[in-house]
Amino acid sequence: MKKTDVVLGLQWGDEGKGKVVDVLTPGYKVIARFQGGPNAGHSLHFNGESYVLHTIPSGIFRPGTVNIIGNGVVIDPVILAAEVEQLEAGGADLSGCLKVSKRAHLIMPTHRILDAASEAAKGKTKIGSTLKGIGPAYMDKTGRNGLRVGDIVSGKFMERYEALKAKHLGMLSQYDYSFDVAEYERQWFEGIEKLRRFEFIDSEYVVNKYIDGDVPVLAEGAQGALLDVDFGTYPYVTSSNTLCAGACTGLGVAPNRIGEVFGIFKAYCTRVGGGPFPTELEDATGERLREAGKEFGATTGRPRRCGWLDLVALKYTVMLNGVTALIMMKSDVLNGFDTVKVAVAYKTPDGETPTVPYELDGQLEPVYREFPGWSEDLSKIRRWEDLPRSFREYVEFIEAECGVPVKIISVGPDREETILR
Repeated sequence: MKKTDVVLGLQWGDEGKGKVVDVLTPGYKVIARFQGGPNAGHSLHFNGESYVLHTIPSGIFRPGTVNIIGNGVVIDPVILAAEVEQLEAGGADLSGCLKVSKRAHLIMPTHRILDAASEAAKGKTKIGSTLKGIGPAYMDKTGRNGLRVGDIVSGKFMERYEALKAKHLGMLSQYDYSFDVAEYERQWFEGIEKLRRFEFIDSEYVVNKYIDGDVPVLAEGAQGALLDVDFGTYPYVTSSNTLCAGACTGLGVAPNRIGEVFGIFKAYCTRVGGGPFPTELEDATGERLREAGKEFGATTGRPRRCGWLDLVALKYTVMLNGVTALIMMKSDVLNGFDTVKVAVAYKTPDGETPTVPYELDGQLEPVYREFPGWSEDLSKIRRWEDLPRSFREYVEFIEAECGVPVKIISVGPDREETILR
């Protein structure tokens, strides 16, 4: 049976999915985003230029590819319009190659206000929302009164918009929060008009037709597996299923049609916002990782929390996603460390555990395995055989523990700074 491959992040997002999709896309005709919203920030670097994609699939710069925004994605027309404008100013031709699922939900201006009001009301218990309105949009989706892309051409668009807006304004009256929706609403309707230039499709039929025709399809995830609404570090999670299973529900693809699952992870760990982070380094080593890795959010600009690789969590997400090939990113950031550490278990009040417990709180202490570091500059290397022995031993240990080969190693941000095994 013909299959679709999946690429997704295995940590807390920011693993480098944009570059990986860009590297993989020569082998695929169709790239389809299957969940998340404009809180995603997929960075691509090539020909001396840098681009950040928030909603549009990362295959957009490869000529001849079809890029689909799937039904599992939530779309802010203002952000999407700005993204389109930026890409076209940079020379990208989006005409005919970008298609949008009719079943994708729209983020309304009042969704953004609800997000901000709710987060402000939480005080010290904030979850670190990007304040893009994504959580409230998914709440309306599961509450069965969301606004969808297909509604734009339904003839009842304004009626449905005003009804949902009225509901939101009623909810906002419960908060001590001042706001003015008028200006963003004006931009939002301009964005809706710009959205109309792209083809609205029944993406579930379109994607399956491509698969039936043996056309290579790559499903692109956003955020990371440890932010999954069911299996992530709840409640510090995103509002969608970031796992491989999300590709099935976010595109309308049956489970038995999933082929290769490419799992992306950094050679260390990072996290943005609140939530548990067992291997976090709040010291000079953590700061060194942040500076060397330029660990600042592509979407928010916020400094990322940094720490050593958490193999307990990585093995967990490899299991949940059925990963068939691992992709290690930012290996070059570890250049020059005398010692590199990997967490192989957690110490808890009940003893040591090699698995992720229900509660990932401050009582967890990582148990580390140490490896000798390397001084060579990995960014100039293009062959596995030329990599330092200590680095290869580090990679081989990860492979042995996860039971999955590391097929791609990134040694820099540019698409050329990549080692294919």
